[in-house]
Amino acid sequence: MLQRTESRDRPALEPASAAAVQAPQAALRAACSGVCHGTLGELWQGPCEHEGELHIGLISLPVRRYSWMHFLPGEDGGIERDLAGKDKCRRAIEAYLQLHAVSLPPGRFSHDSELPTGKGMASSTADLVATVRCLDRVFGLRTTHEQLTALLRPIERSDSVFLDRYALYLSGRQRVLREFAHAPRLHACYIDEGGTVETEKLAEPLLRHYRRHRSSYRSHLDLALEAFERGDAVAVCEVATRSAQLAQWVTPKAHLDILLRHRRELRADGLVIAHTGSLLGYLFAQRPDSAQLGEVSAFFAGLGRSCRLIETGP
Repeated sequence: MLQRTESRDRPALEPASAAAVQAPQAALRAACSGVCHGTLGELWQGPCEHEGELHIGLISLPVRRYSWMHFLPGEDGGIERDLAGKDKCRRAIEAYLQLHAVSLPPGRFSHDSELPTGKGMASSTADLVATVRCLDRVFGLRTTHEQLTALLRPIERSDSVFLDRYALYLSGRQRVLREFAHAPRLHACYIDEGGTVETEKLAEPLLRHYRRHRSSYRSHLDLALEAFERGDAVAVCEVATRSAQLAQWVTPKAHLDILLRHRRELRADGLVIAHTGSLLGYLFAQRPDSAQLGEVSAFFAGLGRSCRLIETGP
């Protein structure tokens, strides 16, 4: 008959080991994090008149890719070391502390992101918004949209990634002109043409281009607003296509023409580009099935580019 015996080879759990098991749980409770989604370029970008001046307006295309900022209180760290190469995030931290009249406790920052820089995915703005949201968690505060845009304004042109809906937004003034109640979900198959783009350097060339073609952009914006008010996903895709074509005069994409020529046979509802980035691709009002995705991927492979599928929308 088998008898139950205690193992003499396995030591009992010591108090120190029990504390070690609990350490990850304690760290989870202590950590503070902020998260912000990025974009896949813009569905519309063009001139917007506001208070007698011409500005760069845009309707960003949100995507489910994110930037994170973490703060671990009590750990050994320093902003200059923790956020080396993230100058704008450090500026945002300084501005936040001044805005709310608070002092940062001892701790360590860490950053992570799924958004490549200089491609047109709003990586920089997403980093800043994630930083502010992280600090809100640290101090138990809530930074309003008005406070956030005021904080962003002296740091950079921005996208409306802090919103959970589509909006017409002035990137330089950090002002929301109009929010849309409808939020159509789209799907994009896109490629990267390579290289990076510095958004700030394109501001003046874009404004010159917009002044020359103001009437075309004005009528196109009317179509965009109507499409969003109806929540018409197919019409929104058409708006994005026209915006890409208008931008070709000032920020040309090498593959735009060939994508336009093959759009119908690949059953795409439209095209989308990062107006100040290196990304472009097809938009679909319904998610492509595996066969259709294979066709699109093969087409992009023939161009020497890798296809990426992403779900879009807030």
